[in-house]
Amino acid sequence: MTSFPAPRSAYLHVPFCTHRCGYCNFTVIAGRDDLIDVYLEAIEKELELLEQPHEVDTLFLGGGTPTHLPPEQLARLLSLAKRWFPPAPGAELSVEANPIDITPEKVDLLQASGINRVSLGVQSFHDPKLRLLERDHNRAQVEVAIGLLLPKIPNVGIDLIFATPGETLETWQNDLTSALALGVPHISTYGLTFEKGTTFWSRRAHEQLHEVDEELQREMYLVAIDQLTKGGLQHYEVSNFARPDCQSRHNKSYWLGHRYFAAGPGASRHIGMIRETNHRSTTTYIRKMLSGMSPVVESETLTPETKAREQLVFGLRMTAGIDIPTFRKDTQTDPWRLAGKEIDRFVELGLLEIQEERLRLTREGLLLSDSICVELL
Repeated sequence: MTSFPAPRSAYLHVPFCTHRCGYCNFTVIAGRDDLIDVYLEAIEKELELLEQPHEVDTLFLGGGTPTHLPPEQLARLLSLAKRWFPPAPGAELSVEANPIDITPEKVDLLQASGINRVSLGVQSFHDPKLRLLERDHNRAQVEVAIGLLLPKIPNVGIDLIFATPGETLETWQNDLTSALALGVPHISTYGLTFEKGTTFWSRRAHEQLHEVDEELQREMYLVAIDQLTKGGLQHYEVSNFARPDCQSRHNKSYWLGHRYFAAGPGASRHIGMIRETNHRSTTTYIRKMLSGMSPVVESETLTPETKAREQLVFGLRMTAGIDIPTFRKDTQTDPWRLAGKEIDRFVELGLLEIQEERLRLTREGLLLSDSICVELL
């Protein structure tokens, strides 16, 4: 049997939020801070299943909102994470945060705990747009949060959403200009999606919300590429822009097809050729862990071909594309053996290109990346 080295990345899911935004379909629980202590007990029990600590190069606490936890409980979570996943020298330690949670006390706590990257859920600098998105912060609070973070944790990434109902190209351009003016070294841009099960999905069905015209969405995405690269950031993944030294190493490990540990409600791990996902319900996850039951709700053993296809698709999300010789070495197969007909068709259509033994999306291909990836899978 083929043995695989232990993963060098780990993810912990923290489901707590002040409230659930209308577009959110993540594993989140709002208004239940009474569960934080038992959640910490549960995730500690799950991590104990590892039996021994595993050194990692990237550690990511996501959510939900990890920084929603009060300082004492946040410190306990960070200590627990580092005990089971001790960071290697030079490791990237990331935490997701919301602007309203960023206080001098929490910034000092994050810095003292070794956190060297913060991903801030900004979404917009335009207050009416923030209200439509049901965010609990405004522009002024974003600016204060970034002002507190940058001097102590300079690697700050922010998320921005475009194509919200009624949004104009000018509003979106102003969001991009505002982000660049604050000097953050990493910006992620996402088109608003209406996910089944969210209140936005229901409001669209009742014609209370209307999607932005497809051509305007396309224009917004291309404006982001041009404006952010002109502003000195490198477009390194379909939705991500950064200074070269501030790219998300944790996310790149996913896109490169590396394995990873994960714990917490809804968390999905990939160890060897097995992928497992925990129960999404926070209360069910806690109950299962505290009663000695497995939190796993889905388990899949990947075939070498499935793993190779996924590596092909995730690798194409990076603008550098796939190094074909490295892909062959890693997967023992070839992109054309997996999806030769589709690749040739996309090359002919000008959506993929081959340059110096790299297969990558073209500018036009970036606009259709989701559809291309579905076909290649």
